[in-house]
Amino acid sequence: MFKILDYIIGFFSRDMAIDLGTANTLIYVKKCGIVLNEPSTVVLTSDGGKVIAVGKEAKEMFGKTPKEIRAIRPMKDGVIADFDVTNKMIKYFINRVHDRGSFVRPHMVIGVPTGITQVEKRAVIDSALESGARQVHLIEEPMAAAIGAGLPIHKPMGNMVVDIGGGTTEVAIISHFSTAYGESLRVAGDEMDEAIVRYIRKNYSLEIGSFHAEQIKMRIGSAYPLPEKLEMTVKGRDLLKGVPTSRVLDDSVIREALREPIQAIVDVTKRALEKIPPEMASDIYDHGVVLAGGGALIKGLDKLLHEKTGLKIIIADDPLRVVVKGAGMVLDNFAELKRVCIN
Repeated sequence: MFKILDYIIGFFSRDMAIDLGTANTLIYVKKCGIVLNEPSTVVLTSDGGKVIAVGKEAKEMFGKTPKEIRAIRPMKDGVIADFDVTNKMIKYFINRVHDRGSFVRPHMVIGVPTGITQVEKRAVIDSALESGARQVHLIEEPMAAAIGAGLPIHKPMGNMVVDIGGGTTEVAIISHFSTAYGESLRVAGDEMDEAIVRYIRKNYSLEIGSFHAEQIKMRIGSAYPLPEKLEMTVKGRDLLKGVPTSRVLDDSVIREALREPIQAIVDVTKRALEKIPPEMASDIYDHGVVLAGGGALIKGLDKLLHEKTGLKIIIADDPLRVVVKGAGMVLDNFAELKRVCIN
């Protein structure tokens, strides 16, 4: 009886999977695919009462708002840092993709970092419920990435994923529907941006914003020497003269700026390999390591990891969307895959 009722409810609902990321929020709607990919950014009045912009429009205002309004990224290190603003953001995104003509609240599967605390889990669930969900299930992001990348998680063999997002780098070895080893490192895309800001300030007396640093990272950032030099004009404020100025920097400068966060990612990957049974290590040697998330697109990172580990490094197809794709596959095949959820 309950299964029949749940089927009927599901038929009338626009169930969805959400990758609630530090940098971007992606939503997959059942039977529709990925319908939203927006920055996790909100602009609202200083008293927090009125939302002025959300997503891409809000990100374009970052660092450019007057005193009476403020731009906020309510997610930090992969978890909710500002509950009220996250609530507003999720409600806005759900209203955009959910058919409000539907009288049934959606079932949601949401990706979260490995090792998330009970308090952080509760914050995500409460935020989703207050935003209109009828039922919420959480899935660890590397598990979702493994499913989205098509790894055989159902087999008793080691499958290794390194998911480098905006706030966290998630490393997991997955076997037979569960995580045999997992570690979450709070060094990822945002820390890379800040490393670029600090390096350029220290070595060139040039102050730039985090949004510009992200653009620099994407255009000329690298983890390994490139076959051809890349250059970019970097604009900011001269700290000595106090006026706007620009400098032309090349990939070798940004590679040096990224050295510490990249090394931290290499270290956490190697640490995972040191802590697993030799049988799983053998599987990973045979099948390689899958890179997911926006950090997977850092030029030469796969080469550096191969050099440091001796393993085959595979960049997932569409690494920016592989987590929400995997969460969507769980949603579509929930009876079969619900065991991978952590709540």
